[in-house]
Amino acid sequence: MSTLAWFATASLAVWLWLLLGQGFFWRTDQRLPPVGGGRSVPAEGGWPRVVVVVPARDEAAVLPLSLPSLLAQDYPGEAEVILVDDGSTDSTGRLAGELAEARGGLPLTVVSPGEPEPGWTGKLWALRHGIALARVREPEFLLLTDADIAHEPDSLRLLVGAARANGLDLVSQMARLRVASRWERLVVPAFVYFFAQLYPFRWINRERPRATAAAGGCVLLRTETAVAAGVPDAIRHAVIDDVSLARAVRGAGGRIWLGLAERVDSIRPYPGLAELWRMVSRSAYAQLRYSPLVLAGTVAGLAVIYLVPPAALAAGVLSGDAAAAWAGGTAWAVMAGTYLPMLRYYRQPLWLAPLLPFTALLYLLMTVDSAVQHYRGRGSAWKGRTYAGNYVSRHGE
Repeated sequence: MSTLAWFATASLAVWLWLLLGQGFFWRTDQRLPPVGGGRSVPAEGGWPRVVVVVPARDEAAVLPLSLPSLLAQDYPGEAEVILVDDGSTDSTGRLAGELAEARGGLPLTVVSPGEPEPGWTGKLWALRHGIALARVREPEFLLLTDADIAHEPDSLRLLVGAARANGLDLVSQMARLRVASRWERLVVPAFVYFFAQLYPFRWINRERPRATAAAGGCVLLRTETAVAAGVPDAIRHAVIDDVSLARAVRGAGGRIWLGLAERVDSIRPYPGLAELWRMVSRSAYAQLRYSPLVLAGTVAGLAVIYLVPPAALAAGVLSGDAAAAWAGGTAWAVMAGTYLPMLRYYRQPLWLAPLLPFTALLYLLMTVDSAVQHYRGRGSAWKGRTYAGNYVSRHGE
């Protein structure tokens, strides 16, 4: 066989392994664990007290849609919301108070902790103050949710019910991201697909887990487990805070569950490629532990797995290399087939599936750009703050 045929065959072998051996990552059936019918409490003692903590920095554009959804929760027990204004310059805190006064619902407290101390990322600094204030209320659970996340009225009730009924210490849902623009349709479903490939939900949710992760936009956390895990102080440097949080909880003996959301949505728009590029590149190199060797391996792996199949099919057809064309075409078909469930989940046209190699190329370039920005001293930049590599590398993330 030709060299190209060998590469195509290797790619096909990898795809067959991913199809069957990577925790069925491509399936989208990991949804919130069942609680039982009606509004019944799945455990004795009534509905527990919950405090919702929302870190927010310059979120005035999205708060009118997200915050009222939290205040309107139909939770049967005692619950309240703490919004931590993390140094906003756009009147986020004032707007939150106005929304609470106009809409009513759950009680709202707005606090401003000031600029982060050295060694803290902004979000975790905000969570530190929000969690400290929440613990005074002695809640059984904390709901940590981002300011751009909108919840259906029964979201909190279903989260708590699932945690109590299944004995879980951390329940996290991957919020359904906004998909409206052309670039969002091309990039966003693939973002979740790649995340699930890296952290198969089934492996996370097993009694004997083989992976650990969470989705930071929506995390229900048992308070006593947070204390035992030293959260958030133990992960104060982490740029990829959700995965670090999950590891800290699991390290403290906590049980974790992660799945796709049906009642929780991100409303943050990423209308153009530039916005999506920044979203991915700001933390991509951190995910690779700021390692040039891991970066090189990742680039090579993405090229072989995602780019070789269409290239081998095209080159094989043009050159008459039947083996390369067959292996490349089959690998491409398997790749597209594993992407179909995610497209269905996001209610997107299925003809986008064969375009996954192009999207993977974009992610490859975003990852390389993330490394370039790091070595230029720009690090993981977000909303006016830049975090150096030691924020993550100190904790092995």
